[in-house]
Amino acid sequence: MGNINRWLLPVTTFLFGMAVALFLAKKLYTNDLAESSGKQKFDAVLSYIDQYYCDDVSEEKLFAGAIQGMLQTLDPHSVYATADENKQMMESLDGGFEGVGIQFNIMNDTVMVVAVISGGPSEKVGIRAGDRIISVDDEKIAGVHVTQEKVFKSLRGKKGTKVKVGIYRPGAKGTTQYTIVRDQIPTTTLDVAYMLNSHVGYIKLNQFGEKTDAEFDEAVKKLKQSGMTDLVLDLRGNGGGYLTAAIRICDAFLPKGEKIVYTEGKNVKKEEVFATAMGSFEKGRVVVLIDDFSASASEIVAGAIQDNDRGTVIGRRSFGKGLVQQAFELPDGSSVRLTVARYHTPSGRCIQRNYSAGTEDYYEDLVRRYENGEMDSADSIKLDKSLRYTTKKGRTVYGGGGIMPDIFVPLDRDSNAVVFNEIFNTGLLTEYAFNFANQNKDQLLKSYPTANSYVKRMKLPATVVQDFLSFYQKKKGTVSLNTASSNELKLWLKALIGRNLYQEEGFYPIVNTSDKVIVRALEELQ
Repeated sequence: MGNINRWLLPVTTFLFGMAVALFLAKKLYTNDLAESSGKQKFDAVLSYIDQYYCDDVSEEKLFAGAIQGMLQTLDPHSVYATADENKQMMESLDGGFEGVGIQFNIMNDTVMVVAVISGGPSEKVGIRAGDRIISVDDEKIAGVHVTQEKVFKSLRGKKGTKVKVGIYRPGAKGTTQYTIVRDQIPTTTLDVAYMLNSHVGYIKLNQFGEKTDAEFDEAVKKLKQSGMTDLVLDLRGNGGGYLTAAIRICDAFLPKGEKIVYTEGKNVKKEEVFATAMGSFEKGRVVVLIDDFSASASEIVAGAIQDNDRGTVIGRRSFGKGLVQQAFELPDGSSVRLTVARYHTPSGRCIQRNYSAGTEDYYEDLVRRYENGEMDSADSIKLDKSLRYTTKKGRTVYGGGGIMPDIFVPLDRDSNAVVFNEIFNTGLLTEYAFNFANQNKDQLLKSYPTANSYVKRMKLPATVVQDFLSFYQKKKGTVSLNTASSNELKLWLKALIGRNLYQEEGFYPIVNTSDKVIVRALEELQ
């Protein structure tokens, strides 16, 4: 015992002395840092990591993480992009690239599909905005601190290569596996333009890019030649893009002198934008369609049309992004997209949603809209009555949470839609349509040489529907269809086959015939 005690005493004394020294050093250091600037603290932390951290550290990753951390304390839309990510983001608006064709955000360590590029590989297999990507090629990417860089590397690839993604869809059962064949991603921002009837034209924009206004004006010109006097502009699922492109589209509808938008920030002077006399559709009636994935530039257009009483906005409440970002390029080719201002619609409202609870809560709001009944009833939407504004003709509109449509159309939840959605969510419908189109391509193109002839004359045989049901039952089991859901299935089979043969011109003119939002738009224009 005596030997043990003699050994313990100096050790205990040494440890006590170390503790006191560390305590005093920590106290002195803490006081010193408390009196120093943030930059000095940052430099000190970097120095300690460099001198004392147990493993080798990539300085580039350290700085990228620090920048991302700083930006996350500001708002959900101020972001850092590496040189590669920056290039990829610009390609989606300016040029072509190969991949799966989605835009995404990462929240709660889960990849959420924000937008699906129309006509791209992901849309063709049935992936939708709002889907969660749980796995890529059987590797779990949810809940494992996934990064944007890793997602990009997993999904991007050469044309013709395949990638398998596991998708969780809110409201659907379990996880569904989709095999996507990577392809060249369409660079046009206008999906389709055609006549809904003898006098109503239809244009769908998937985003606002460098060439959007030219594509739009060309479409308007052709539709006018076909007899268009009124127009339905579909911005559903359009996540935005260039502010300048949105302004040009607004200019197409508004007469000279009408206010389009104004921007203002702490370090940015108030700048007002007014319409010129160059509009390509300043006279005819206008209906704008929006939904919860219509954001940013889409909301500028919808807000300008609504506030100037130029047309009617129909659908569901938009996303609620009223912040303006400016890109600042860094020396290594990376960039920071920093929020520099808020944009305001002509009546003065900013439609930016509250983000004080953090980025994750901000994006979870989209899920809560489904849970609180907003998709079923406008009465479930909680508007901030203190943010009340008036349109040019005195109608009441609200800021602070997206654009509320003039006419609300609920999500289709009848029993027929539920049965059809269960089938569609499996991805088997798009798989069958792809195979059918490839196997019968020569005969179909010979019988229907144009998209228009296919849309108007092609009658899908009942045997094809039965063949699909047999294909489905082998994979998933029996399914019960009534007449209405059977007709919907037949409609979508024809449309998906048409898309494989004629792109969007063989798709939208078919599915839009049963689209309740478009049906309501036509009623308004009548």
